[in-house]
Amino acid sequence: MEKKQIKAKKPLIPREEISTIRHSIMSLLEQKTLSAKEISVAVRIPEKEVIGHLEHIREATHNNARHLLITPAVCKKCGFIFKKRGRLSKPGKCPVCQNEQLAAPLYYIS
Repeated sequence: MEKKQIKAKKPLIPREEISTIRHSIMSLLEQKTLSAKEISVAVRIPEKEVIGHLEHIREATHNNARHLLITPAVCKKCGFIFKKRGRLSKPGKCPVCQNEQLAAPLYYIS
């Protein structure tokens, strides 16, 4: 009968995270104005996840001195501005001319 050798386990060293994804996004937006796509590239997460984080950031900064400010999306064909849009994601098409080429909304924290 053979005896099994027991390997000594290496101690688990937790990964050092300086900040969370939301903190990273907030620090980026305090420095410059960015679109959701630019944020996703900077923090290396999918663009769809960025919108969820932006929703939480908007709620968290609602009662603070800092606020998440949004430059609305604009239709590149007719110039329609999506001023009253409540959602943070990019709209699908222009309600006036049905064009799908839209300038993405931009976000920043002041």
